[in-house]
This record gives sequence, C-alpha cells and structure tokens, in this order.
Amino acid sequence: MCAIHQPNLLPRLSTLAKLYAADRWIVLDDVQFARRDYQHRARLAALDAPDRQQWLTLPTHLPHGRSTLISQARLVEPGRSERTVDLLVRQYYKRSCHWPAVRAVLDAVLEGCAGTDRVADIAETSTRVLLDSLGWRGEVLRSSAFPARTGRSQRLADLAAAAGSTNYLCGPGGQRYLDHEPFDAHSIPVVNFDTPVDESDCLWRWARRVSSLWALSAIGPQVLAARLDKARSENPARHQ
Repeated sequence: MCAIHQPNLLPRLSTLAKLYAADRWIVLDDVQFARRDYQHRARLAALDAPDRQQWLTLPTHLPHGRSTLISQARLVEPGRSERTVDLLVRQYYKRSCHWPAVRAVLDAVLEGCAGTDRVADIAETSTRVLLDSLGWRGEVLRSSAFPARTGRSQRLADLAAAAGSTNYLCGPGGQRYLDHEPFDAHSIPVVNFDTPVDESDCLWRWARRVSSLWALSAIGPQVLAARLDKARSENPARHQ
C-alpha cells in the first residue's frame, strides 16, 4: 500500500493519518511549489483551545519563480527560520505533559534548519519524525528517483508502479480528481482513505486544519498511534 504526497511541514493530522495507513510513502518532491499549500508552513493550535490558531511559516525563496519545483525551494534566512520554529513550538506546546515527544520532533526540524536551506528536506524530516514517534515502520522514497509520465493521475500511477506498490492509497483531495484508468493499466487498485468525520471528537474536528503537533501534545504518541490504528482498520474503503 503506497501513499504519494508532497512533503509538508509538521503536517496536518489528516495527512499524517493517510501516510500512517500506508506501507510506503513516496515523497512528491518534483512538482511545482505552491505558496498557498503546506510545504513551508503549518497551522499551530493552542494546546487547551485548538480553535485559537497561528501560522508558522518558513520564508521561502523560489529561484525559478512560479515554476520552481518543491525540491528547488530554499529558505530565505535559515537562522531566522530556526529561531521562529523554536520559539513558536515551545510557546504553544512546552506545557504539555507529552512535551518530550514534541521536543524530539522540534529538535529534528531545528537540526534540519541548521543543516540545509532546502525546504523539502526540512518538511520531509518533520513528517518522518512524527511517523517515527508513532511507531510507523514503513518505507520512504522520493518521486524524483523514478521516471514518470506527465499528467497528474498518470504520474501517480507510474510512480506507484515503479516503486513496486500493489495498491494506491488515495486521500480525500485526490479522490476529487483522480483518474483510475492509469492505475488499472498497471493493475494497481485505488483504495480511498478518509479520516473520521466526527464534530464531537476534538481530535478529528481539527484534523484537516491544524498541525499534528497539537494532537501529539494533547494525547501523546501512544494514544495517538492507537487512534490512527483504529482509523485505519475502520476505514471502509480498505475492505473493498
């Protein structure tokens, strides 16, 4: 089961849940960078009041303008970004009883900011560490390592096939546009994945808006992993 998704900085819980449900994450790093997406920013939610939110944004330079690929995007001021991430994450989550788990993610991001100006690398690292904290033991590959044809669905199908995947896990965003024909040509079934929709459950109410750091801080890695396991096992499309 493979999921293909762009590297997101401290990704939303809906994104993390999809990757957690997959056996393989292909990091889509060779498509156009989008400033209004989540490659260089995350929405932090206050620990005790998740409706109080603030953007954490890494100022990013696009050397080729709007045609810049995600892998080509660079931090404008790595040192400033490092300080901003450190300040805001501590401000929002240091009071959590699960702070050691959050701090491990923070330290990895800070180390990334200190070691590279590649936004994609920092975003990928933040996601890897979050997955690691939940006990995920899947494989991470990069789309730039594989040949793929143009066309949104064709590219995804080619990548899944090139990586040797037998199923493709498709989130709610992809379900709106995905053409199944290229996957059928590779004999790769498309499995839809949706996070629970339950406004009475605070965890899922904010899953598509705020960074997973809020959930990690609120309930800790063990309980969060159990909740994601439950979401994966109860996802109806997995049993088609």
